[in-house]
Amino acid sequence: MSRFHQTSIVLIVNLEVHSSHRGNPEATHTLCTGAFCKRSLMARVLSLFRPLFLLAPVGVRWATVHRMSLDTRAREVFAAAVEAVRPDVVVRRGLERVGDTILVNGHSFTLRNNLHLVGFGKAVLGMAAEAERIIGDHLVRGVVSVPNGIQETLRQHGKDQMLLKEGSCIKVMEGAKNNLPDSEAQRAAECIKELASTLTQNDLLLVLISGGGSALLPAPIPPISLQEKLDVTRRLAAAGATIQELNSVRRALSLLKGGGLAQCAQPAQVVALILSDVIGDPLDLIASGPTLQTEVCPEEIWAVLDRYGLYAASLPASIKEVLGRSVQRCDATGNQSDRPADVLNTLIGSNGIALECAGRRARELGFRPVVLSPGVCGDVQSVSRLYGLLARFACSREEPPPELPAEILKLGPETGVDSWDLCRAMQVLGEGREQDWGATCLLAGGEPTVQLSGKGRGGRNQELALKVGLELAGMELPPMGPVFLSGGTDGQDGPTEAAGAVTDAGLGEEARTQGLDTKGFLINNDSFTFFSRLSSGQRLLLPGLTGTNVMDVHILLIPPTPVIVAGQ
Repeated sequence: MSRFHQTSIVLIVNLEVHSSHRGNPEATHTLCTGAFCKRSLMARVLSLFRPLFLLAPVGVRWATVHRMSLDTRAREVFAAAVEAVRPDVVVRRGLERVGDTILVNGHSFTLRNNLHLVGFGKAVLGMAAEAERIIGDHLVRGVVSVPNGIQETLRQHGKDQMLLKEGSCIKVMEGAKNNLPDSEAQRAAECIKELASTLTQNDLLLVLISGGGSALLPAPIPPISLQEKLDVTRRLAAAGATIQELNSVRRALSLLKGGGLAQCAQPAQVVALILSDVIGDPLDLIASGPTLQTEVCPEEIWAVLDRYGLYAASLPASIKEVLGRSVQRCDATGNQSDRPADVLNTLIGSNGIALECAGRRARELGFRPVVLSPGVCGDVQSVSRLYGLLARFACSREEPPPELPAEILKLGPETGVDSWDLCRAMQVLGEGREQDWGATCLLAGGEPTVQLSGKGRGGRNQELALKVGLELAGMELPPMGPVFLSGGTDGQDGPTEAAGAVTDAGLGEEARTQGLDTKGFLINNDSFTFFSRLSSGQRLLLPGLTGTNVMDVHILLIPPTPVIVAGQ
């Protein structure tokens, strides 16, 4: 057993023994670099990892796997991730019909021509089309609030299966141009509220929710105007308020967010199918949680406003009036109600599900899949550094120096990846490299951020791919060296038609020979122009509009690395 093999086991043993420190990055880092533990605990940890070892493709060797490039395989894995979270796919997975009964997450509901449907979000049109196909003859009426121009865009991309059939009883209302609440979105929200408020205890309301739903369901509490609500949230965002703080204020000023829609639908049964685009899948943050009852405390809202300098004197009279009274939701009669709504919230699609299906496809292509995390975040500079170091760690022909895993662990807090997950990934990558398990596919997801310093075209995925390509400089080229892909599951990265890009260690030299200055493109945040000019755009990821969104998918393909054994 090599020294690294022993050391990597110690990383996991220490974490197993001190699992109570998982929420403390500094403590976990100390444990990961600590002294050797008892052999009995080592055996216990090895037994824990045996199921992971069995994930290696049996009898598969790199030379005999499908004859396709690493670039092509990375694109295949990404396509599988997107396919797993298509609107129609997730609805079929979450909504099953048996006769005159629908089944959702182990619960059954009887259909008696009593089903009503509402929805809001970027992926909701495709979700509604599939839901109507499943339960159409029992559907009384429906209203969906979707992005401006989405129907024509889907037609242009040949996504007819995501459009409602002619004669559908579901009304489609487009709004929220540029992903901002507007008067069209507010009219859609009013129609959704009107539908929900007329339901009885014999009715069933199916609510379809996806990312972008918050902007598509603006319903300020009177007498607050939409513009007044927007101004307050913009001021908070500019002052540095967190997403949790922004959502708490939005909920306090909204009729439908924070469980308000479910309250309006009382006494009907509410069933919500949710497609998540938020790290960690917190249901109260996805579209601001319109079907998840959230207590609104005016005192806490005032504390948030005061914290960021939005004092009472600077606020509109309407907002002060609403926050000055006890905020309660309305029932179907318009009366205030504290009675909890009868709601079933079910998550039917997420980044984690996309990564799981991507892993299955990776295995079919001859890779051993390893999921790092579905919650990668932080600046793309730190994230690209993390992937570059992990690639060097996995592709090292000799035992990696101890400084390398230590540097990887230090990046955990900056990238939203738990130290435990980093230690686990390094353990598996190290074992695979030393025991010759063949090629590995490291998978992750999330939503990194870009610090804007220029006015170029691009998005976080293309910029991340460009930075990772530079981090890989000096490593071997494919097929002996690693390949990295970063792509947005919605098919669009920033204001471009690309979803992302594929890169490897040859990117820097390729750019130099073609007269492209990578530094200049990065300073101007112009990654799309860079990849468009580089080798005629061959590295761009162009799947077209997907009609769904569960954040981004990152794929690092690592070919087998012959290990140099000391003394041989």
